[in-house]
Amino acid sequence: MTETRILSEITARRDDLIALTQGLIRIPTLNPPGRNYRDICDYLAARLEPKGWKVEFIRALGAPGDSETYPRWNLLARYEGGLPGDCVHFNSHHDVVEVGHGWTKDPFGGELEDGKIYGRGACDMKGGLAASIIAAEAFIAACPEFKGAIEISATADEESGGFGGVAYMAEKGYFSPERVQHVIIPEPLHKDRICLGHRGVWWAEIETKGRIAHGSMPFLGDSAIRHMGAVLEEMEHQLYPHLTTKHTEMPVIPLGARQSTMNINSIHGGEPEPEPGYTGLPAPCVADRCRMIIDRRFLIEEDIKEVKGEITGLLERVKEKRPNFQYEVRDLFEVQPSMTDTDAPVVKTVAGAIAKVLGTHAEYVVSPGTYDQKHIDRIGKLKNCIAYGPGVLDLAHQPDEWVGVEDMIDSAKVMALTLQELLL
Repeated sequence: MTETRILSEITARRDDLIALTQGLIRIPTLNPPGRNYRDICDYLAARLEPKGWKVEFIRALGAPGDSETYPRWNLLARYEGGLPGDCVHFNSHHDVVEVGHGWTKDPFGGELEDGKIYGRGACDMKGGLAASIIAAEAFIAACPEFKGAIEISATADEESGGFGGVAYMAEKGYFSPERVQHVIIPEPLHKDRICLGHRGVWWAEIETKGRIAHGSMPFLGDSAIRHMGAVLEEMEHQLYPHLTTKHTEMPVIPLGARQSTMNINSIHGGEPEPEPGYTGLPAPCVADRCRMIIDRRFLIEEDIKEVKGEITGLLERVKEKRPNFQYEVRDLFEVQPSMTDTDAPVVKTVAGAIAKVLGTHAEYVVSPGTYDQKHIDRIGKLKNCIAYGPGVLDLAHQPDEWVGVEDMIDSAKVMALTLQELLL
């Protein structure tokens, strides 16, 4: 039976899956600044090309972050079946965030202990990348005469917006519906969940303006920091209570993210931070500028114009109360919410595979933050896309990040049975 052969092929590749995951973790693809991107692409190419995959290296020339020192390299591997049919694409980002403090394991050691592989990126998402490769290789070994094609991509900069990775590739047509019909992104949502999409995001900078003066005579100046304090007070008493009243029907996880949220990312006012090693006192000046970065996450039921209007309305209310209040709002980044229908082909197929492998119904979820589905949807115009992969989302970006071997095995089986359903 074909299904039995596929599952047996994956089981037989357990040690290979572990070694592949460890090998990926041991390449420190830190973003920022974007280290070792070509190295990890070369590593994958050395594995896939000898097995019949057509490999393409794609540099995102001119994308944010791309430079001669830190070029934004992406890898795309394609394996053609023997008959016409759809293309199933597995997309994983290869970059990882900074290590941070608090580790008890080597962040780039790939240590295996008690069925867990530790390291930065183990969960998010080199374990998912490895599982998709094992799934594809096992399926090809069991079913060499399949229809269509399989693609695997390892892409840059998802952790910083994806503009040097999936966004660039989507702009070049790699995710057009004519070329690719089904996309699975193995983000760590857990092996029994299908992530249909994500909330929207608007990042903006709010600047309040003042007038510099001597700190001993602040009445001759105008403090931009005090003006920003009034903005914060208005947010606390008006905006934040208002956001708690907005709820979504999207199955966002965790439950707290089923309402609108806003995070104040940073505030900078007055004199710049002193350079390291400076031991003097600050100059006595009234702050003539103060800047705040806001990170507003919004729901599919909200309109982006309404979201932005809440902030400008708030600032106008403050302006009415405060003499000489001046402000400026600058857009930094925005993404519309995205959610694939539960009756989409890739959703139904993966749900069926989860039922076969795990003996349970798939849970449909939506991510509180964005990931590269935003570019596949917005630029590529491809709606048949989900996130599905091994790992526990809460471990992402944490010290002692890990991915479970059994979770990877089970997820690889789900991915391989998905290929069987879509390509045989």
